Amino acid sequence: MRTVSVPRARLTRLSLVLLPCLMLAACKGGPKPEGEGPDGKKEGPEAVPVEVALVTTRPIAASYTGTAPLEPRSEAQVVAKTSGVALGVFAEEGQQVRAGQTLVRLDAARSALQAAQTAAQMRKLEANYARAQKLSSEKLISASDIDQIRFDLENARAANRLANLEVSYAGVVAPISGVIAQRSIKPGNFVQINTPIFRIVDTSKLEAVLNVPERELATLKAGLPVQLSVDALPGRTFTGAVDRIAPVVDSGSGTFRVICAFAGGGLLQPGMFGRIRIDYDQRTDALVVPRTALLEDDADPSVYVVRAKKAVRVPVKLGYTEGGWMEVREGLKSGDQVVVAGKTALREGSEVQVLPSTTPAAAATGAPVAVR
Repeated sequence: MRTVSVPRARLTRLSLVLLPCLMLAACKGGPKPEGEGPDGKKEGPEAVPVEVALVTTRPIAASYTGTAPLEPRSEAQVVAKTSGVALGVFAEEGQQVRAGQTLVRLDAARSALQAAQTAAQMRKLEANYARAQKLSSEKLISASDIDQIRFDLENARAANRLANLEVSYAGVVAPISGVIAQRSIKPGNFVQINTPIFRIVDTSKLEAVLNVPERELATLKAGLPVQLSVDALPGRTFTGAVDRIAPVVDSGSGTFRVICAFAGGGLLQPGMFGRIRIDYDQRTDALVVPRTALLEDDADPSVYVVRAKKAVRVPVKLGYTEGGWMEVREGLKSGDQVVVAGKTALREGSEVQVLPSTTPAAAATGAPVAVR
C-alpha cells in the first residue's frame, strides 16, 4: 500500500478551517427528528372539515306510504232497455245529472200502439167479467166459465202492464247522480237494446285502494287520517281518512285491501295518480336527527358526535322515520352535535373542524347547524 505523507503545516491549516464549522453545527443541534416542526414541537394529523347539526325535538309520525289511482265511489253504464231511434239527447259530457233524470228520448210509437192494443183487450175482458159475475148470481153461468174469464182478464192486465213498461223504456234515465263522463249517442242514431250510451261517475266521494302487506294489519284501522298528493297538482296536499279495511289477507300476494276516502267535487278527479300516507302513530316531542347523520357503513345504526373537537362514534337506537328526520330513542341527548357531512373521512377520535353548512341535503332537511 502506498502511503501519502501530508506536511504538518498543511494539517494545521485544515484543522483551523474545519473546527468553527463543527462548533456551529453542534450549537444548532444537528438534524431535526421526523415529525417535528421548525419550533421543535411535534406535528399531529390535520383536522377534518365537517358539517354538523344539533339534535333537536319535534313532532314525528309513524306512517305507511303507498300509491294508487283515485276511483269514483260509484259508477254506472247507462244502457238502452229497448230499441229505437234517438229523438232527443238531453245530456252532454261534463254535465251534472241526478238520479231519475231523462237523458235520451227514443221513438216509442210501436210500443205505444201495443200498449193501446192490450188496453183495449183488457177493457173488453173486464166488461165480460162484469157480465159473467151478474149471470153467476142468477145461476146462469157455470163456475168454470167465470174462472176462465177471470184468468183471461188477469193475463190481459199483465200484457198491458208489459206494454206500458216498454213505452217507459223510451225515456232513458240516469240510474245514479253524478257527472256524465262519456256519451256514445247522438240525436237520430238508432239504438239497439242493451247498448251502452252514457257513463256516469259519482265524483262527490273518491276512493284509493291500497294493497298493504299483512304485517301492517295490526297497525292500520278505519278512521285513521290520510294525506294525499297527486302528480297533476304539485305542491298541494289533500286530507282524507281510512274508510274501510278488508278483513281477509290475500293468500297469493300476502296483502290486504285498505280503502281510503277523499272528498270530491273539487280539484281531485277520478283517474289521478295519488301518493298516499297513512299516519298511525304520533309523537309530539321526539328526539330527532337528520337522516344524513346516520352512518351507512355499519350494520348497527350509529352517528359521529363532535365532543371536544373530536369525532366520537356513538351507537343509537332508532324509532320512527319521517321525511328527512329520524327519531333517536337511545344514545343521544338534545343539543348534541352530529356530523351530517364529511363522515367518510372520519375515524374514532379524529380531530374535526366544524364548517358552516352549505350542502343541499342539510338545507333540505332544515336541520339547525352549529358553527364554531
